[in-house]
Amino acid sequence: MTSNDGLRVVMVMDGPETVNPATDTSFALILAAQERGHQVWHCGAGDVGLAETGAYAHARPIEADENSSEPLRLGTAEPLDLAAVDAIFVRTDPPFDSAYLHLTLLLDLVADDTLIVNSPRGLRDANEKLYACRFPEVTPATVVTADADRLIRFAAEHDGAVLKPIDGHGGRGVMALRPGDSNGPSIIDTLTDRGQTPVVAQRFLPGVSDGDKRILLLDGEPLGAVLRLPTADDFRANICVGGTTVACELDAADERIIAAVAPTLRADGLVFVGLDVVDGHLTEVNVTSPTGIRQLAALTNSRPDLRVIEWLERRVR
Repeated sequence: MTSNDGLRVVMVMDGPETVNPATDTSFALILAAQERGHQVWHCGAGDVGLAETGAYAHARPIEADENSSEPLRLGTAEPLDLAAVDAIFVRTDPPFDSAYLHLTLLLDLVADDTLIVNSPRGLRDANEKLYACRFPEVTPATVVTADADRLIRFAAEHDGAVLKPIDGHGGRGVMALRPGDSNGPSIIDTLTDRGQTPVVAQRFLPGVSDGDKRILLLDGEPLGAVLRLPTADDFRANICVGGTTVACELDAADERIIAAVAPTLRADGLVFVGLDVVDGHLTEVNVTSPTGIRQLAALTNSRPDLRVIEWLERRVR
């Protein structure tokens, strides 16, 4: 496409002060959209509302420049009829709270008129920790419970478990529970709020020391993958907690996982997704604001960001 027939794209995301141009996937998508001659607007979740004329966003035009001291500059706010724009990216960071729920319900009102990535309904249905449980053939043994005794038994049966808050993100609150660990009761007490809040417990996968693979999917097809390596003193490999990234290839286990999840992702309107794979097992399905596209581009000398925008152009047409 040229600038004469560019798309009107709204990016629902956090504020520009949160953007790191070197690592931010939303920023990469904005740059790629501009490169293709499209108009891009920024708004936060709280800027989406409903008027008598329909759902709208109090949005600002974006000018992105990765070489500037102000990489994401916003223009004057204006109301945009969301049924009249071509596409909306929903890219606000977790948690999935009441404000996020209300955002998806408002966006539902224009989902028949405007391409939304990812589908508001799909976002509501796909908790990032629990969605993987739909595919037990490719996931590690998992329980979801607030029962301390059951969590301790589970860790003992599997020679260790990883406990995760159901609504957590970025590795926050993720803890390893080892059999016989004297800290175990305290870990469970903390994460379950003394037995009031269920957590996800997965079998501890020893291969996590070799890295946590992030596979980016676009409409069920792989854009590529990066391997996130943990530091020497932390089993978590999340980039935001100090993990580093290296290039990697997809293997047979990855292909099996993709084949298992892709049809369901497509059916749920989950177009741009990040799969977390440890030791050949699917551990999480990231749908709210999956990251890694800048790292993938840098490590593979490729343009997965442009592939996303080109897919968007084809789908809108």
